[in-house]
Amino acid sequence: MSSPARTPVIRSWSAISTLGIGPDAHRSGLLTRALPEADPTDAFATEHGGRAAVIPSFPVRTLLGKKGTRSLDRVTALAVATVGGLVTGDPANVAPFEADSPVADRGLVLGTTTGSAQSMMDFTRSTFDGEKPFFVDPAKFPNTVMNCAAGRAAIWFQLRGPNATVGGGRVAGLHALNYSRRLLLTGRAETVLCGAAEEHSTARADLRALTDPDDTTRLGEGCAVVEIGGPEGGPESGPGLAEILGVRFGVARRPADAHEVLADCVRRTLHDTRVAPGDVWAHLPSRSGGTESEAVTSVLGTDFRTHTCDDLLGDTSAAAAMFAVVAALVHAAEDDAAAGRIALITAIDPTGAVGCALLRPLPTS
Repeated sequence: MSSPARTPVIRSWSAISTLGIGPDAHRSGLLTRALPEADPTDAFATEHGGRAAVIPSFPVRTLLGKKGTRSLDRVTALAVATVGGLVTGDPANVAPFEADSPVADRGLVLGTTTGSAQSMMDFTRSTFDGEKPFFVDPAKFPNTVMNCAAGRAAIWFQLRGPNATVGGGRVAGLHALNYSRRLLLTGRAETVLCGAAEEHSTARADLRALTDPDDTTRLGEGCAVVEIGGPEGGPESGPGLAEILGVRFGVARRPADAHEVLADCVRRTLHDTRVAPGDVWAHLPSRSGGTESEAVTSVLGTDFRTHTCDDLLGDTSAAAAMFAVVAALVHAAEDDAAAGRIALITAIDPTGAVGCALLRPLPTS
């Protein structure tokens, strides 16, 4: 066990979404508010792109290679490819690591909703469609387990640190951030890869139509992963991008009360971290407008910037809060007003779960 770290620091990140693959594509998309053209040769993008914010081109076997990819479902491929882009520094080079992995000491924490709803439904359906209930493809069974994506990514890159999957719906990214933070603060790990992933699928679209038929937001998909370490990281880690000051959660008994619970979360987190409301530079909600903005405005007033990404990325559900973290890092690097101030990340799940996090962007030079 390593010695406990002080304030955890985000050191690097990578992402895959409808903006493209890797940090460069996301910096460009978030700053210009422009989406890339879909690849007409990508069958998934061609089929779903008209009604969902899907990745414009995600050639799994080209990115990951042919070995070991036949049975990967989409959310697992997203997680493996995004983690690979982060640990290799090259989103186009994510081949499996051999036994001597340079990142073997890393932990991995991944936020999700249920894993892959499509894989669960497909596997269940196959037990009814087959000649016998047990005539199923055993290679597809791991995809039905919630922690499949985190486990496969750890195996792919020989990550031998703590490995965890945290289910939390729209708040999952913040739960993963807090879990990673606790691993570092208690000395359970020196470096943690922390992310969240969500796939687009017919099953997910059907489930939302049943549970929230009035929601017309385009479904999105993607994965975002940040590397978190202690403040004393070595030269290879770089100077750091942002400190994680605090994370807090709450649960509203009724969804209609979620804004009050979130406002209380924000208020308590500011108090615990000794941050004044006027020190907040920007609010980055998991979903633009509505409840999250009302809650934050009731605590902070209106003297802060608001940066959204769901209007570009669509409803990325479990990955939404982690994409908000990425957006905070991107905008802070381009905004002189962020220096020495605080970014507030918030999320509300339709079930009533809420969460917030405070990040302090660090100078990049």
